[in-house]
Amino acid sequence: MPERSEQPTIHYGWWIVLAGTLTVFSSLGLGRFALGMLLPSMSESIPLSYEQMGFVGTGNFIGYLIAVITSVQMVRAVGSRTTIACGLFITGTTLVAVGSVDHYYPILILYFLTGFGSGTANVPIMALVSHWFYRSERGKAAGIMVMGNGIGIMLSGLLVPMVITQLGADGWSLSWQILGCIVIVISAICAFLLQNDPAERGLSPIGKAEGSCGSTDNEPIPHHQERKILSQLGSIYFLFGTSYVIYATFIVTTLITDFGLTESAAGDVWFWIGGFSLISGPLFGTISDRWGRARGLILVFSLQTTSYLLIALSSRIELAYISVFLFGICAWSIPSIMAAAVGDRLGPSRAAYAFGIITFLFGFGQIVGPAVAGIMAEQSGSFSSSYMLAALLAALAILLANWQPRTDC
Repeated sequence: MPERSEQPTIHYGWWIVLAGTLTVFSSLGLGRFALGMLLPSMSESIPLSYEQMGFVGTGNFIGYLIAVITSVQMVRAVGSRTTIACGLFITGTTLVAVGSVDHYYPILILYFLTGFGSGTANVPIMALVSHWFYRSERGKAAGIMVMGNGIGIMLSGLLVPMVITQLGADGWSLSWQILGCIVIVISAICAFLLQNDPAERGLSPIGKAEGSCGSTDNEPIPHHQERKILSQLGSIYFLFGTSYVIYATFIVTTLITDFGLTESAAGDVWFWIGGFSLISGPLFGTISDRWGRARGLILVFSLQTTSYLLIALSSRIELAYISVFLFGICAWSIPSIMAAAVGDRLGPSRAAYAFGIITFLFGFGQIVGPAVAGIMAEQSGSFSSSYMLAALLAALAILLANWQPRTDC
């Protein structure tokens, strides 16, 4: 009688992808992007000025930026699994705390800590994909993981209006607490599912073990070439961070104040942004696997530039909806392409370090974006000039992406 094969029918790498999707859903989808849905009721209840709204978002990104530096050291000390679980727990507990205060400065401090937790979880999980997947499947795997952003947006788009309808403007407080409890539960699930490396389970990464365009673990590249690669990718990631965050933070407020939508209707739009964005990571991650990282970046930034221009230059709600659609279908594709690109060009052993470096620049862009956009909106009375700035930055990213290698990466 033939022996039964013990090879698992589902490679454990796909359980890592599931844990990664839950991590992104919690750390960013709820920990960061729910803010856009909650800002209108928070600003009415507390109240908050446009400038203060911008600085609440900026405080979150400063915390994220600090975590980019510390998370790499934590991964080296205790491994990705423990680092990610701890980051999620910090995110969840601080979200609950944000819902327990009702003044600007405590919210600013607590949401800063939320950003720290988000970064502590998100940076290692995006780097982990390079350990579990070869280049041929890396973009797709990272793309599936960033679907968590869209799921988080959809949940907040449904939950927040429902809670506020029941409790009025002060419902933002309970909304934060519910979201925080969800994140705490997921931190325990991810602590159970995650593994640091396929070797821990006697497995090889998923995909074809083909050479990358930059480096493999056995063929380290010179330091000067590594610095050049990091500066190229980091500059593009900085421009993405600065531009997309303006749209993600203020689009709901814009739809309410400039286009006359009710908070419930704006919540429906926010839900559809999340729905459209579910395909963004897998679609453009797979495109970058097949056509190259540079072509994927150029396509995404072209769509985003168009989206920002439409919302900046038009007062017609129909064009606003087109803008929302374009933003949604490519919303989270850049992080998936970047996570794949650092593994391609520097090898899996340098992926966590490299992704941390470029995410530092990405995080710095996220600090600049909402603060500058809030100040510009305060002075002009609308966010049109802020969206124009986002379009300009995205167009510049197209030029930088055009200089990236076209063949393998």
